[in-house]
Amino acid sequence: MIEIKVNYEGDLHCSNTHGPSGSSLATDAPVDNNGRGETFSPTDLVASALGSCMATIMGIVAKRKSIGLEGMVITVGKQMSTDQPRRIAQLEVTIEMPLMSDHPDRKLLENAALSCPVHQSLHPDIKVPITWCWQEPS
Repeated sequence: MIEIKVNYEGDLHCSNTHGPSGSSLATDAPVDNNGRGETFSPTDLVASALGSCMATIMGIVAKRKSIGLEGMVITVGKQMSTDQPRRIAQLEVTIEMPLMSDHPDRKLLENAALSCPVHQSLHPDIKVPITWCWQEPS
């Protein structure tokens, strides 16, 4: 089990420390929820976790197959619900691939992204539309 320690510092700010490495990051409430929006909000970290998890799992598969994914960019747009309770309603993902659309391992990489643990852990009510942007052959 990995332990994350969260220290509430007041004024809607938290300091989060990763037990194994000692790395830390701060969170702040967003402006639209009584905060100052000075850094990632907790729900921003969910969006970040989804994108980085997809990239990591694709990277593991690509490394095994000697496929270079350097230059891949994943953008996650987070949309909060307008009703109560406040929650993430949608995480819109755009994946810009540095590979050609006819790459022989395209489906393998797409399936890897969809099988990432964060994607598999999201509540089914959260919409996760994914747009793939592959390079077109000349």
